[in-house]
Amino acid sequence: MKIGMNLLLWTAAATEEHFGLLEDIKGWGFDGVELPMFDPAGSPWAALKSHLDGMGMGSTVVGCLPEDTSMILDDAAQNQAAIDYLKACVDASVELGAETLAGPIFHPVGGLIGRGPNDDERKRYVENILQVADHAEGTGVKLSIEPLNRFETFFLNCQEQAASLCDMIDRPNVGVLYDTFHCNIEEKSVAGAIRTGGKHINHVHISANDRSTPGEDLVRWEENFATLKEIGYDGWLTIEAFGAWLPEIAGATCIWRKMAPSEEHLATNGLKFIKENWG
Repeated sequence: MKIGMNLLLWTAAATEEHFGLLEDIKGWGFDGVELPMFDPAGSPWAALKSHLDGMGMGSTVVGCLPEDTSMILDDAAQNQAAIDYLKACVDASVELGAETLAGPIFHPVGGLIGRGPNDDERKRYVENILQVADHAEGTGVKLSIEPLNRFETFFLNCQEQAASLCDMIDRPNVGVLYDTFHCNIEEKSVAGAIRTGGKHINHVHISANDRSTPGEDLVRWEENFATLKEIGYDGWLTIEAFGAWLPEIAGATCIWRKMAPSEEHLATNGLKFIKENWG
């Protein structure tokens, strides 16, 4: 098990200007970082890899689909644009040396259409994501599909839906992201959700119910950690948190007030909490 810190607390696109931040995160005791990827050509991935390698830190990537792309709608042009975009993200992840490309990689966040998903959209997603899985095969980069809460997507909201989708995809390099924030909204049982995701869970976001400091919130952490251990999860536990410090992310996540004394407080206290409670 490794503990990571998502850089979305500070930036939407990491560059050489963030080398000092990476060194701080290493000094705080994290094993690695999760880098945002909203543009696969938007960051110096090779330079970031070199710096992380020099510090002995690992990495993962989190991203989402841009507007006018979709893996699920009945629109061949949007489907192909989404496939091409995710293939480019896989290539950038390889350049970075990232272990996992995670996120809601099916439809733009917030793209609600007044109904839930249908079977055609599920089948279309399987057909399209298989092309990305084939592209990623042999690279060492895993895909991790993230269910979001009902206010952010109509397509995938819980572990049961995600596990069923992964059964249909049936590829070892495609799994499910389990996020404690979305679980806190959508699931009826923490333990039940994790057990349902089970073998498909290949990445975990440690996220407070207010998107701030893990452990200073209402999430049922003891149950989360105990059940993740029960299913044998031993991958990344990555803190994903947001704040008002980064306006573009604050707007997307609807965070309009200061949620923690500082970014360092959130990261260091969250890390301490995970280490003490994971055991």
